Amino acid sequence: MPELDPLTAVNPLDGRYADKVSELGEITSEYALIRNRAAIEADWLKTLGSGILPDVPALSDLQRGEIEGVLNEFTIADARRIKEIERTTNHDVKAVELWLRERLSGDETLTPYLELIHFGLTSEDVNNLAYARMFREARGNVLLPGIFAITDELDEKADQYSGTSLLAQTHGQPATPTTLGKEMRVFSERLEDSATRLGAIAIRGKLNGASGNFNALHVAYPDVDWRTVSHDFIVEQGFIPNQVTTQIESHDWMAVFANELSLSNTIMTDLARDMWAYISRGVFKLKVVKGEVGSSTMPHKVNPIDFENAESNLGTANAVLSSLAVRLPISRLQRDLSDSSTQRTIGTALGHTVVGHKSLKRGLGKVTPNEDKIAEELDGEWSVLTEAVQTVMRRYGVSGAYETIKAVSRGKSLDREAYLELVEQIDIPDGPKGRLRELSPRTYLGYAPQIAKQ
Repeated sequence: MPELDPLTAVNPLDGRYADKVSELGEITSEYALIRNRAAIEADWLKTLGSGILPDVPALSDLQRGEIEGVLNEFTIADARRIKEIERTTNHDVKAVELWLRERLSGDETLTPYLELIHFGLTSEDVNNLAYARMFREARGNVLLPGIFAITDELDEKADQYSGTSLLAQTHGQPATPTTLGKEMRVFSERLEDSATRLGAIAIRGKLNGASGNFNALHVAYPDVDWRTVSHDFIVEQGFIPNQVTTQIESHDWMAVFANELSLSNTIMTDLARDMWAYISRGVFKLKVVKGEVGSSTMPHKVNPIDFENAESNLGTANAVLSSLAVRLPISRLQRDLSDSSTQRTIGTALGHTVVGHKSLKRGLGKVTPNEDKIAEELDGEWSVLTEAVQTVMRRYGVSGAYETIKAVSRGKSLDREAYLELVEQIDIPDGPKGRLRELSPRTYLGYAPQIAKQ
């Protein structure tokens, strides 16, 4: 078997895109999951050693420091040792427990506390909080910054091109003009709204034993208020306690997270496709990057590959996110293990999302308006002003205004002279008729420039 290398990796996130998702290595990898499990086990040990148990003396500051030091110095070698133990236990969380016992056994003062490692817990108590830490870090350090990097780019373009007229298209046909800046602002607003919702999702956690009832803990120490201990422990981890569960945390918040991230990815896909269409029309032109090749046989090509790559990766991410949202909230009776395997694809979903983010941002940085093409489109479609004409006619009580204008314009391409001739024929006051004479596809913009700058 060849040594693992980007060229031998089966998954493109570990191969072709490895440099684009490197920040996720510390967050969503197997190593990261193991490290987070170890952190939960160690924190629980410190909680049990805080004096809440009547027959267990509180840990000294030195002893607590020893436990924390094991985590602060956690390395790939520690993760490999845990995987080595797992080959015997065939149980990933049990392997973490045994590793922590092994690491702390060198300090004789901690010997009385070793039996408290994983005390009263089920594996899901550790796993759900480990994944919660993973989601929190990925959201705060990678996902939201990635989204806002794109909205920053869009906001800049919205301001810069707020007054750059653009022939809109509805149903792929010429329609009421807009501005390039306003269309960028639409996507910026949509993405910022989604990011706000994503950032507000409450990450929940549970720690209540094998069936969610604190059974073993209650029997071992009936006088300890385990519900309060669990609540406080989860809050200290930075999460919202979920104390009404089966063996597993219900994962409903994960489904909400997956669905919202999927929506964000869908909005970006919409943007990528629009940018592709603008480039195809010639409204945007791509900057030529020295050394790049657009086609292996057609030297003239400059392709919108970044937008195509973004669309592909965001689609792959959404396929996995959809699976997570549908699968994770379901568990047979008090628990089955299907969620465990499903959660291992979280890194895949987030990884392809990140690649999509970076491709989209790179693509946005390569485009610039083609002023000549924009002017050509607008100057060739005076028929889009018929909306204004029939609306003004109706304003002044002209009967059958819509049908009248439809009869002379539908399916036809009016030039400036034909448009002005049409305006002269309508029976409206001189003031509004004068405004219609002064109108052009370049100036028929409504509040588009102001909306772009809001």
